[in-house]
Parts: sequence; structure tokens; C-alpha cells
Amino acid sequence: MASNATTYKDLTPAAPLDKKTLNRMVWRSCQLQASFNYERMQAAGWLWAILPGLQKIHTNKEDLSASMEHNLEFFNTHPFLVTFVMGIVLSLEQQKADINTIRSVRVAAMGPLGGIGDALFWFALVPITAGITCNMAIDGSWIGPILYFIICFGVEMALRYGLMYWSYSLGTSAIAVLTKNAKEFTRAASMLGVFVVGALTCNYANVSLGMMIPNGTTINDAGETVANYIDVQGLLDGVLPAALSLAITLLCYWLIKKKNWSATKCILLLLVIGIVGCVFGIFGGAAGDYTTPISVPWHGDRKSVV
Repeated sequence: MASNATTYKDLTPAAPLDKKTLNRMVWRSCQLQASFNYERMQAAGWLWAILPGLQKIHTNKEDLSASMEHNLEFFNTHPFLVTFVMGIVLSLEQQKADINTIRSVRVAAMGPLGGIGDALFWFALVPITAGITCNMAIDGSWIGPILYFIICFGVEMALRYGLMYWSYSLGTSAIAVLTKNAKEFTRAASMLGVFVVGALTCNYANVSLGMMIPNGTTINDAGETVANYIDVQGLLDGVLPAALSLAITLLCYWLIKKKNWSATKCILLLLVIGIVGCVFGIFGGAAGDYTTPISVPWHGDRKSVV
């Protein structure tokens, strides 16, 4: 039976795949996660993407069935870098390598790409690009979201095409090239991503206090009595600018990392904190910019701050 096969019946190496077939598989790889499930992860999408190449390589129906069956086993890697694994596997399939060898190489190749892809895209490219283009959109430029799509999608497709042809030509030697400095590369990309996220937090997570604590009165040069207030936000900025933004960010990180909160729960929590804070005049811009529904002593007129 095909499920017990360890070698293909036709061991004659197949002809190299043409560019049309390789390009077709590149575009089909975009649907890698269309049939994602928690049993075999991306297996169905993987087989769908690689199937045109397998059909060209295996003219024997039993060999094609065996190849499809072992390529439907558990598979999970970064979706943008999947063509790297596809190229290696197709190279082995073309040479009619042992099925267990192909299976082992597929598993060995998909692992490192998860960490590398996360560091390269989710921790570096996406936050950096989003930070730049979001700032453009906030300023009213319609180019911002379009530029974001062009950059991210352009980099993704360039990698899909480049990795497919490169790994297919190199075969199994591509794994050694990729993993040689994978640890250092992943660490560097992660550090860059954390640095960018920190900068974005300071720039966009704008949390400020609207509390103005009464601090007696003074008489100005015109002989008028002026109420004095202590600007709590100004005091915090003097110690550590954007301290509240950092605190809110660390709170969300702690809830997600340590308490297994979802992003939705964090958003709802911030929404509740924001509403309550504004109702009681705790949060907001300059005190006096709006009238609180509840009269509180710390929501004074910023004009009288000394």
C-alpha cells in the first residue's frame, strides 16, 4: 500500500521543473493557511501548493499517491518563507529520493523558518512599515495604507519567488546555508523589532493625565487672585517622559504573557479604563479642554497653573 511505501516504484530522476510550474506553485503557496487546522496545521495548504510539481515529477499514479500522502502529514512553518521548503522538497522528489529522507528534510527545514520568519516580518518589517505609514495616514495622506500594502506584499512576493528558485537549485545544501547563522540573525531582527515597538509605543500610545491638583492661591501683578494648580502630568514628564504610555504597554504585555489574556480582553480593559478615567477627569489632554460629567477638584483650569 502507498501508506507503507518507503521508496518510489519509478526511481528514474524526473526532468527539471519549468518556470511556469514553479511560478504557479509560488502563487498557490499564498493559500497555505486557507485550510489551517489544529491537527495537521498547514498540511492541506502545503499539498495544494506543491501538487502541480508533484504531478509533473511522478508520472506513475502509485508514486504520485504515495507522494501526496506523505506530503499531507503535519506541516507548519512561516507562510511567507514556505517556498524555501517547497524548493528543497521538490528537488528531492525530482531525484526520487527515499520517502523517509524527504519527510525528514521537510521537518528539518520547516522548523527554523518559523523563528526566522517571525523575527523578520512580525518583529521587524511589519511594525516598522506600519509605524511609518500609519503616521502618514494620521496626517491625512491616502498614500499611507497603499504604501504599507506595496512594501509588505512586495517583500513577501519577492521572497516567495526568490526562495523557490534558490532552494530548488541548491537542494538540501540550502538548509545548511540558511541555518548557519540563523540564531544570530533571529536575535538581531528581534532586537530591532523590540526597539521599533518601543519607539512606536512612545509615539502613538499617548496616555496623559488631566489632573490639576489645587495648590492655594496667589495675587498677580494686577492685584487679582489666581488659583494655583499642580500639573501632575508635568511632574511625571520631568521624571520620565511617556511614563504612563510605558506602564500601559507593560501592563498589556504582562496580561498577555503571564495571565494568558487575549488581545481582545486587553482592548476592552483599556476601553473601560479610558472611559472611567475621562469621566472622572483623570485622563485627557489639557485640563479644561472638556467638562467632566462629574465635578472633581483636580480638573482645574490650566491657565491658572504656576
